[in-house]
Amino acid sequence: MMKNSRQVHSSQDGPHPSLERVVARHLSSHSRRPIPAFSREAYDALRGVLDAHGGPLVLDSGCGIGMSTRRLAAMHPLALVVGLDQSDHRVAKVAASGPLPPGALVLRAQAQDIWRLLVEDGIRLEAHYLLYPNPWPKPGHLQRRWHAHEAFSDLLALGGTLELRTNWSTYAEEFAMALRLAGIEADDPTPFEPGDPLTPFEAKYHATGHTLVRLRADLDAAR
Repeated sequence: MMKNSRQVHSSQDGPHPSLERVVARHLSSHSRRPIPAFSREAYDALRGVLDAHGGPLVLDSGCGIGMSTRRLAAMHPLALVVGLDQSDHRVAKVAASGPLPPGALVLRAQAQDIWRLLVEDGIRLEAHYLLYPNPWPKPGHLQRRWHAHEAFSDLLALGGTLELRTNWSTYAEEFAMALRLAGIEADDPTPFEPGDPLTPFEAKYHATGHTLVRLRADLDAAR
């Protein structure tokens, strides 16, 4: 029997009151944070495979143990699908699960570092998946959420079709607001029923009664 997973709890009632101010600040500036060596090494590996592949690029940022990367590779057969995760432990589990399918790659790196390096090299995406990112539900953790993070402008600059999935509707609502603040059309987040779950979290959340919410946006279509 699958163990119940806890619902996301937060003292924040609705979108954060500082969201607009924080997003505006990040949209007008760029990170100068030094990029760690392990992320640069991962980027060099990505570029080598991408250049040899010659097709479009799809990112699975925060891929965990790579289940989603494997499934996304089947959904995007002409693309190079790259899963990114900063955990050595989780990335090691990818290899333990067997070889990745053709067109798939999993790398240990901080996602925001890879986004920044891709933007600096003028590389754009076909699609970008953010599947159940850490919601950071405490109000004081707002700027750890991707839509209020200093890397948000790089995420937008990568272009492509964005898909966010979360089990905290406020996260998706805030993300849609941040996209609109950046001049990008975004549909309202909608609850959905996963058919074949893309991630272990999606399977667990769905099986234990969480409401799953999806947000899709075309980052190449400005208002």
